[in-house]
Amino acid sequence: MQWRDEAIILGVRRLGETSVVAEVMTRDRGRHLGVVRSGRSRSMQPVLQPGNLVEVTWRARLHEHLGEFRIEPVRLRAARLMESATAVYGVQAMGALLRLLPERDPHPHLYEALDVILENLHEPADAGELFVRFELAVLNDLGFGLDLGECAATGVREELVYVSPKSGRAVCRAAGAPWADKMLALPAFLSGSAQSAADCDSLAAAFRLTAYFLARHVYEPRGLEMASARAGFVQAALKALNAQPAEGNAVRQHLA
Repeated sequence: MQWRDEAIILGVRRLGETSVVAEVMTRDRGRHLGVVRSGRSRSMQPVLQPGNLVEVTWRARLHEHLGEFRIEPVRLRAARLMESATAVYGVQAMGALLRLLPERDPHPHLYEALDVILENLHEPADAGELFVRFELAVLNDLGFGLDLGECAATGVREELVYVSPKSGRAVCRAAGAPWADKMLALPAFLSGSAQSAADCDSLAAAFRLTAYFLARHVYEPRGLEMASARAGFVQAALKALNAQPAEGNAVRQHLA
């Protein structure tokens, strides 16, 4: 069996003296593993760095086998991703999120989103907001998507300022006021069709929102801890955004 696909390197682990097992996120076949012969060679090590865009050819006798990759570089951006804390932690944190999905389960929109975010992780005004939207997309694909488009109680689309911690649905200011102390804050940039960019306070609230539902629905039921890289990314993104004026996010539509 054989197939060829575009992919993004998520990580590698050693196999024997010269080979590695590469983990990639492919465009059409989801997260996939494969052996790279001579993957520890001087020529291959720069290619097999997290965040790099490559073309992979996978071969195996049977579909269920691990198989082997032949990997060709397309866009080597790992060096640039090492230049900022948001990028370093962001690559690791997104890889951890993708590992929550079943292996070989296609998620082409998450692949596209990952590619967009990797191109913008060095931009403080974009990195945090894009990452939050990626977390929301992963939650949705895991079956725990949030409904932030209209009020769960009244159906209105204005003044959405809360999220119910039980249902994951938005709640308007008037309907949620009596239970405000039990509600989660809904940042304005995530509500409905809002076009405003995130500021430091709203981004921090968004990180708390996604962390709550990831912990409740994904990590705790599986007995897992949230990846430490996420905490590093959150701290770096908030620090970078706080030091830079907020700007419109030109790539938001890729994760909508």
